[in-house]
Parts: sequence; structure tokens; C-alpha cells
Amino acid sequence: MSAYDLWKPALFALPPETAHNLTHRALRAAQGTPIQTALAERYVVDDDRLATEAFGLEFPTPVGVAAGFDKNAEVPRALAALGFGHVEVGGVTAEGQAGNPRPRMFRLKQDRGLINRMGFNNQGADRVGERLDREPLPDVPVGINIGKSKATPLEEAPDDYLYTYERVADAGDYFVVNVSSPNTPGLRSLQNREALEGILGTLADAGASPLLVKFSPDLPRPAIEEALDVVDELDLDGVIATNTTTERPDDLQSPKQAERGGLSGDPIEETATDLVRFIAERTDVPVVGVGGVSDAEGAYAKIRAGASLVQLYTGLVYEGPNVARDINEGLLELLERDGFDSVADAVGADLEESSD
Repeated sequence: MSAYDLWKPALFALPPETAHNLTHRALRAAQGTPIQTALAERYVVDDDRLATEAFGLEFPTPVGVAAGFDKNAEVPRALAALGFGHVEVGGVTAEGQAGNPRPRMFRLKQDRGLINRMGFNNQGADRVGERLDREPLPDVPVGINIGKSKATPLEEAPDDYLYTYERVADAGDYFVVNVSSPNTPGLRSLQNREALEGILGTLADAGASPLLVKFSPDLPRPAIEEALDVVDELDLDGVIATNTTTERPDDLQSPKQAERGGLSGDPIEETATDLVRFIAERTDVPVVGVGGVSDAEGAYAKIRAGASLVQLYTGLVYEGPNVARDINEGLLELLERDGFDSVADAVGADLEESSD
């Protein structure tokens, strides 16, 4: 039993957002202190077989933190000390905003899932950009997830995204356009071809690179194919699959399943992996797999389906601070079992097998 197993009942007795904030404060207190060093000694798995490259960046391991956990870029070094190979902060919006009314995050304990309708609560591009420029960054890549301000009309979205990018441009190693959160009214409509071309084209013209786009698992397959055409036409650097879903699988057990918002965690794992495979079969750019990652087997399934990197958030809630270490150690065992010399060698292995 890990130390987190002892603390977990107390944390889960608190409202989810309260528990998250307490965890965040603890990481903030540890950051830049000898505690951070001790965490790194305990949780970082240093093995060249885990190292991989994507969109021109070197990642010490393929396992990263998804956007949403560190919205205001306050604890990237502490998260890297937990063994994550990259940290994606945000979503950051041009304007600071409080988000939706509480409660807005719900645990589906029986299903090992979360539902959130946070609504891009963050301090805004000016404050987050200032913090990123002022504070030391970790020795792993830092991605910045950019969303649209709620008050900005959809037709003004390109300028809104551009404002945020320009405020965080100097600190980010890569940038993600988030047009797929279900919790900002109208946002998902920006996944259509014309809107994507406007937003992504504006950022590309401004020099945003590497530039990725994050898709919803609820997009119909033809719409995803059309969006991938835009990715190829604009020569983007990668795709993240997927965001949370508004769908509710029939086998959910938790009474919280009726809450409005985006579902994440175990219930979307298979859907997310299928979408990783669908996208990897149709584009040559790196794919980042997100959705239900909480153990080595799940991460490995996404990697074999075509993901160069994987990310998690809900898995951290249910597994605790050891999750990245456990996944990385498990990946090494799986690579050895299957005869791969590195994670990079395993990327898309199932695609190759299915085409034989």
C-alpha cells in the first residue's frame, strides 16, 4: 500500500475541486525546495529506452500531464519531479475568468472517472505569461494549451487566440489550440474547417511552433478527416486526441453520471485509443494520446495505436503521485517483453501489424 492509498480516503471525502486545490498548494510549497529534489529521486525513471522525440522536441519519457491540472502554470517543476516527461499547462485564455459556478467537478468513483464543467477558469494570459517568464521552468518540455475567452464572439476567435499566444510565446516549448472543450459555449463549433483555418492560420503566421490542435472524441469521423486536412495543409506539428466527452457510456455505475460536463478517465479509455488509431492512420504528424491513461498497459495501447506521447489527468487523481513512475517502469517491462529497444520503436506497432 502506498502513502497515497492512506491519504486517498481523506482526499476523496472532500469536494473534488477542494481536494485538487489542496494538492496544488502542496506541490506549490514543495516546488524549488529540497522536497522537490526528494520527489524527483523517488519518482523520476531515468532510462534511455523511454526517451522519444516528437515535433522536434526531446522527451525523457512519453508520459505527460494533460492540460487542466496546472491551469495557471504554477507547479510545472513539481510535476516534472513526479516523473512526468512533459507538462502541458492551461488552458489559458486572453482574459482571466472565473469559470462556471461551483460545484463543477464530480468524481465517478465506481467508474474511475471525472466529470468537469470548469469553463476555462484561469488567471488570464497576462498573468500566466508573466509567471512563465519570471519563474524557472522544468528540464522537460512545457506545452501551453490556449483556449478562447468566454466573452469573445466566435468570429473574433483568431485574434483572441493570438493575444494569448503572444503573451506566452517566449516560455512555451509547444502550443496547443483547444477548440474542443465542451464547457465554453460554442467552442466546439470552431472545429469546422473554416474556423480552424482562421485560428490555426493566424497562429502559424505569427510564428507559433510547434503548433498542435486538440480534438473532441465526439466529432464525427468525416469531420475529423476534414480537420486533419487542415492540419496537413497548414503543416501543423501534431494532434492531441482527445478532450473530454459529453457522451455517457451505458455501463456507467456512478449516480454522478447525470452531471453536465466533460467525462474523462477509464470510461473513455477505449474510445480515446480508437481515435488515436483513426488519426494516426490518416496523418504523418505525431499524435498525443489522452483519455483514460492510468497504467502502463493503457499507455502502451495508445503508443502501439500510434501515439508518440501520452498524457493523463484523471489517472493522477485515482492513482496518486506514483502514477508516472509506475507507468514508466511498466512500459520498460512491456518494451522488453515485446522486443522493442525503445518507446519510439513501439509507436504505431499495431498499425503496422494490421496492414501486413
